[in-house]
Amino acid sequence: MTDTELFLDSSAQPAVRGYLHRPENANGNGLVLSHGAGSNARAPLLIALAEAFCAAGFAVLRCDLPYRQVRSSGPPGPGDAARDRGGLKNAVAALSMHAAIRRMFLGGHSYGGRQSTMLCAEEPNLVDGLVLLSYPLHPPRKPEQLRTQHLPNLRTPSLFVEGTRDPFGSIEELEAAIRLIPAKTRLVQVDGAGHDLGFQGKMGGEVLTKEVVNAFSDFFG
Repeated sequence: MTDTELFLDSSAQPAVRGYLHRPENANGNGLVLSHGAGSNARAPLLIALAEAFCAAGFAVLRCDLPYRQVRSSGPPGPGDAARDRGGLKNAVAALSMHAAIRRMFLGGHSYGGRQSTMLCAEEPNLVDGLVLLSYPLHPPRKPEQLRTQHLPNLRTPSLFVEGTRDPFGSIEELEAAIRLIPAKTRLVQVDGAGHDLGFQGKMGGEVLTKEVVNAFSDFFG
């Protein structure tokens, strides 16, 4: 059993808003999860992952990025990224204050994961590791617009989970990008899945989230 509660911390700006999952048997690990562009903290994939990690003993905060706190729908704008990274940094601090954390992890789906990598490239000691779901390597059908400029500065151990049919980057493209990272990395492939990682309903969700949690345990120990 896990306990989930609405969470709001406006003591710092950008404010932190989301849902806090408290584990029944805490293992000292904390995880901040954020959503993709056009989504929010109530995305079914994010909920399922948060519940799976919480069941494994993690304190989990799945949060709405600052742009989503301002606008209830639509993607982030060109000027939102820096503020969204500030929101992620504040979310890490907020979770640390509300749970006994020995190791802190950060990540999310698509845009949320990308902003997490950019934040950690700027602040390499912020967290102990990254969990990156469907990293958006480039816009669909625009492989020349790679989002890799910051990766040579990313020194945070990173676990990537990627569908083999993701239009935002092929496995081969992502493998080449990961080689730019001067830190421990691992790529987990989800066969036949697109950008949503093939998340469909309860049964498929349980299989996927179990795979992600197991890969995390193998990678981070």
